[in-house]
Amino acid sequence: MSLGWFLVAAANAADGPPVVSEMHDRFATLTAARDAVIRGDLAKAKTEGWKMNIAILDAGGNLKHFSRMDDSFLKSIDIAMIKAQTSAGFPFSTKQIGEIAATRVPGIAHIPGIATFEGGLPILTGDGKHIGAIGVSGASAEQDGLCAQAALDAVKNDLK
Repeated sequence: MSLGWFLVAAANAADGPPVVSEMHDRFATLTAARDAVIRGDLAKAKTEGWKMNIAILDAGGNLKHFSRMDDSFLKSIDIAMIKAQTSAGFPFSTKQIGEIAATRVPGIAHIPGIATFEGGLPILTGDGKHIGAIGVSGASAEQDGLCAQAALDAVKNDLK
């Protein structure tokens, strides 16, 4: 183990694991938000005529839900997952990761499993807790981003 990883592990251990009730509250919030997220995303996609794949992950990158609209691109299944995994691993949108790659850390774009284009968003509570991520794929990157944002807009009051 390198010294850097050791220091990170030691710092995390000093804080201790999350309290069980805190973990339950985060899970309950993400679970409660999931259905509204899907409804918001699907409503936007249907209104625009887009065929989307939607992945919702918890903050640990575990799949909580996946929806595939009829006739959506099969390869977009993988892309939606990668977008969600990127925003689950970093509390940033995949668009922001792309901007970081373009301006400050160009090598990040070459890391397998990192998406650097729109369609992945972190799911944050009102007080900024990172509880999960959504990844959307099936249209243009910009349209994927709009669809993901519509999903989060549908639950913004539930995440306070």
